[in-house]
Amino acid sequence: MHDTLRGCLWMTGAIASFTVMAIAGRAVSLDLDTFEIMLYRSLIGIVIVLSVAGMAGTLSHITTRNMRTHLLRNLFHFSGQNLWFFSITAIPLAQVFAIEFTSPFWVMLLSALILGERLTPNRVGAAILGFIGILIVTRPSPETADIGQLTAALAAIGFAGSAVFTRLLTRTERITCILFWLTVMQAAFGLVCAGIDGDIALPAADSLPWVVLIAFAGLVAHFCLTTALSLAPATVVMPIDFARLPVIALVGMLVYAEALDPLVLLGALVIFGANYANIWFETRKTR
Repeated sequence: MHDTLRGCLWMTGAIASFTVMAIAGRAVSLDLDTFEIMLYRSLIGIVIVLSVAGMAGTLSHITTRNMRTHLLRNLFHFSGQNLWFFSITAIPLAQVFAIEFTSPFWVMLLSALILGERLTPNRVGAAILGFIGILIVTRPSPETADIGQLTAALAAIGFAGSAVFTRLLTRTERITCILFWLTVMQAAFGLVCAGIDGDIALPAADSLPWVVLIAFAGLVAHFCLTTALSLAPATVVMPIDFARLPVIALVGMLVYAEALDPLVLLGALVIFGANYANIWFETRKTR
């Protein structure tokens, strides 16, 4: 199978994991703030990563040779993830995901500046069509502006920076190393931010399973995302994430009774078309 297609298939796993994480994040939002969610998620993640790496014999893959890049990657991700957890409690899920999908524009810009990846016409065209699909879905206006929309937009920038630095790390580091420093650094960030007011809440008994689910879903999502980025350029892989939009729109309708606007489906068709065209051009060009 072509590496670009393999990368796209790995992205489907990330899509499913991020959707599960959104549901779990809403479930615990009444008991824990975003920093506490990130703290407990990361602590559980450390145990999971070390356990799986120990069984797989990949503990030796953990190195300290690119700590600056790990730090930058995790600062971007920690900021984006906290803003994202806030956004899913403030506005409808479909709107959060749609605004978040401005991330590929930032990925393209940062990839060109940091990674030296080319901005080919088909990649730019796919991103523009995807953004048009987002505008069809959200139909933004000053009258409908909301703090949740702003935090979702800032989260998109955070995730874009995380994706670009992940791509950079995959040139020299193995997935175990990337996930280990993800959990360790974000546990430290979460501890500092959650404890700055001197009050860190413990998860309630009924919230603990959701926190564990967030930890598992987050790690699976990052494993899939990191694998996808190791197989194909960031500007090709990240637009696949647009497929989360129709998925989360259905979840919002079925689970939270959020209205399913027909324009969401129209926007999704535009987004899928852009993704399909981009994949076709990339695989045809390589062959």
